[in-house]
Amino acid sequence: MAKTEFEPSIKSRPVYGELEVRAGKSHLLIADAEGAGAILDLAKSAQKDFLANAHIIYIPKNAGDKYTAQLEGLGARQYYAGPSYEAAVPRIQRVLSDASNGLQIYLAGTEGLMGQAMREATNIGYPYSAIQTEHRGSKARRMQCVHCKGITEDVTTDPFECSHCGLNLFVRDHYSRRLAAFQGVCVDAEDPGNVPDKVEIT
Repeated sequence: MAKTEFEPSIKSRPVYGELEVRAGKSHLLIADAEGAGAILDLAKSAQKDFLANAHIIYIPKNAGDKYTAQLEGLGARQYYAGPSYEAAVPRIQRVLSDASNGLQIYLAGTEGLMGQAMREATNIGYPYSAIQTEHRGSKARRMQCVHCKGITEDVTTDPFECSHCGLNLFVRDHYSRRLAAFQGVCVDAEDPGNVPDKVEIT
């Protein structure tokens, strides 16, 4: 699957590029679902020492086993496939905290994964400019309810129902890097029950 293109309508949304091999002592590659395609494309242009010093962390999500064998076959120094991003967080934190100077970070896949992984890296001290990203696959958003502060993953419609408090939320086009999420506000607060028809979001 090719790189995902967004309409240039949300100023706060991070700008995603295309992964390129950078010189470094070690390489951390984190992807989910169709983001595996970006890692496979990157590997085609990489030298053998790149993969010999690479740690791949992959969350298949709805891609299932589609990319598993190909990723394992790359021969990275370490490869981990996890059931969810949450399950992979301790490993990501460990790799980032143990890394020496020269670690290169590559993120690919959904906005939710890249935002959360980027937050982990910047919390350690890596600048945003040092982290490469490439969006592949679903345009679903990670949303925070401004009322209960709960996070709903993979939102594809506007409005949507908060998975924590059940409010019908309007999808605001404002992305928070601190939260790694967009924000949702109650759509029928002044007129309970008056909820617009759902539309697909991009």
